[in-house]
Formats: sequence, C-alpha cells, structure tokens
Amino acid sequence: MNKELYEIHAEICKTLSNPVRLEIINLLRNKKRNVGELVNLTKISQSTISQHLTILRQKNLVLTKRNGKNIYYSLAYPEMIKACDIMRDILFKQLKKNEKLIKKIRSKNES
Repeated sequence: MNKELYEIHAEICKTLSNPVRLEIINLLRNKKRNVGELVNLTKISQSTISQHLTILRQKNLVLTKRNGKNIYYSLAYPEMIKACDIMRDILFKQLKKNEKLIKKIRSKNES
C-alpha cells in the first residue's frame, strides 16, 4: 500500500477514536436518527452531538437527509458496524485476559 492510503486510513481511525462518535455510530447502526433523538438517547448536549455529527459528516462517515424541519443522519458505510463490533470483541477479550491476570496476581499476593 502506498503512504497516502495509510494517511487516509489513519484519519478515519482518528475520527472513530472518540467515544461520543462511537456511541453515535452505534445508535445509527439500524436506524436513521435526528439530533433530538441522539440527544435523548445519549444524554449529551445538543451542541456536543451536533459538533460530533459535523465531524462525521465532514469525514463522509454519515449521510444526511432532510425531512421537513428535521435532518436525519445515517451511516454512509453500514459495514463500519462490523469493524466497530470486531474492535469491541477484542476489547472484551483484553478485559477478560486482564481480569484473569488480576485474579492470578491477587491469589499470589494472598499466599
């Protein structure tokens, strides 16, 4: 792969490295939603949600569609969910491994 492709890949990863944006992506997994719905589901302020949606839109990761006064957001690439799910599975495996390690260390310390 050429360096430019790695740069673009890194930019997408940077965009996805924010927990609020990951939560938004997860909430858009099966349904188009407007800002109000995302605010209600996340309990995060409207301005913060809007800022993150702007970033996702600028990086072409979400699409918008106006319906009356509302703008609905959806994933530009629904397969992003697969990538997020894979990373979450890895996280759970790491947490489980760390949990086992902590138990092992505690049992040694108690001996």
